[in-house]
Amino acid sequence: MLDPQQCRSARLARDARFDGRFFIAVETTGIFCRPICPATLPQERHVRYFESAVAAARAGFRPCLRCRPDSAPDSPAWQGPQTTLARAIRLIDAGALQQGNVTALCDRLGIGERYLRQLFQRRFGVSPKAYAIYRQCLFAKKLLHETTLPVIDVAHASGFSSLRRFNDAFRRQMALAPSDIRRRKRNSAALTVKLAYRPPYQWERLRHFYALHVIDGLEWVDEHSLGRTLRQGETTGYFEARHDQERHQFVVTLVLSELGDLSAIVGQIRRMLDLDADTATIEAHLQRHLPDLPLAEGLRLPGSWSVFEAGIRAVLGQQISIAAANRLIQSLVDHLGETETGGRRRFPTASAIAASDLAFLKLPASRRETVRRLASAHDRGDIGDDPRQWLSLKGIGPWTANVVAMRGNGDPDVWLDGDVGLRRALARRETPVDVASASPWRSYLTMQLWNQIL
Repeated sequence: MLDPQQCRSARLARDARFDGRFFIAVETTGIFCRPICPATLPQERHVRYFESAVAAARAGFRPCLRCRPDSAPDSPAWQGPQTTLARAIRLIDAGALQQGNVTALCDRLGIGERYLRQLFQRRFGVSPKAYAIYRQCLFAKKLLHETTLPVIDVAHASGFSSLRRFNDAFRRQMALAPSDIRRRKRNSAALTVKLAYRPPYQWERLRHFYALHVIDGLEWVDEHSLGRTLRQGETTGYFEARHDQERHQFVVTLVLSELGDLSAIVGQIRRMLDLDADTATIEAHLQRHLPDLPLAEGLRLPGSWSVFEAGIRAVLGQQISIAAANRLIQSLVDHLGETETGGRRRFPTASAIAASDLAFLKLPASRRETVRRLASAHDRGDIGDDPRQWLSLKGIGPWTANVVAMRGNGDPDVWLDGDVGLRRALARRETPVDVASASPWRSYLTMQLWNQIL
């Protein structure tokens, strides 16, 4: 948590770099806001600062309807995604407590229920279930503001099994009824949401990275946007994210077969675009510990849609050029990908890859077997989304697991030891790089060095 003086300075300046890092509650109005709220600034003696929207709501404050805390970037994972609390939050935000219970969540985390409750009480002052319900209501509030979905569809998309349960929870959590914030808008064939980030954001370099790796029919990239087909659970469709630099956000259009996985899909898009990173803090750390390293401002981690897809693409890209890897991935998508509307294709499922002999891939037989072995293990549930578990699979080494951790999970502290591109970048330097000092942001050091050669 920032100290009160830092929070005061940021709110007085309405500094967008601090958006989502803390929230401001005003005791005279009972409302809490983002640091960028355009409302008249309250006097400091009437203000309280909270680390999260959940904590502010727990203290009895309701969200501002002008700055809409539901639209703020999420808090960055300061300790990296492998910590127990961060893993729990990621699973809950992906719907773990909508589809299961706390006991099942603890089994996935390998911890006891009492310890999980202690973690949430220390961080947010609420139980894991209360945190999940508040996050569901925040997402519902965002949909009520930004879309024309009927309220019953908003309830379903937010993970509620009934309209009555949704209305009750929303009134308790938001101190508002859904009808209080619903705006009448023209109907639209597609669903559009706005996803904010903290500036600076180096869109040009992220766009360039995706353009280098684009697979025809699966993905598309132009000057201001990127899009791709998707599968999340039972939901299929596609999205397109258009960059709005002036407003520090992406306007995302989604066309989906159903809405039950919408919250998880939006979370995946946020991770793909690395919208929750605090690049100012990251770059200050790198500059402090590596003062002779030139830094490009606002670089983000380019994510893959899923951990499984990141793994297959990493295996196919082992020890070959980007262009050669793209040809192999293109062939895989063309032969095994499911057809989407408009002739597009989705990335092949694990079962489809496992069932194929992959004879169409111009690869050594051992590499094809590694691809099938990974797909089979994932399809059977023998491995999860932690790529460190994959090292037991023949053909999966540390470089592959680290690429998957960085691009599939958004791990901020990965160093790709032995990577050809990093060796090239380091060879150009007159002085060595103290990689260890870049922790816990070694993934961003990787991107800074890649940026010098790509």
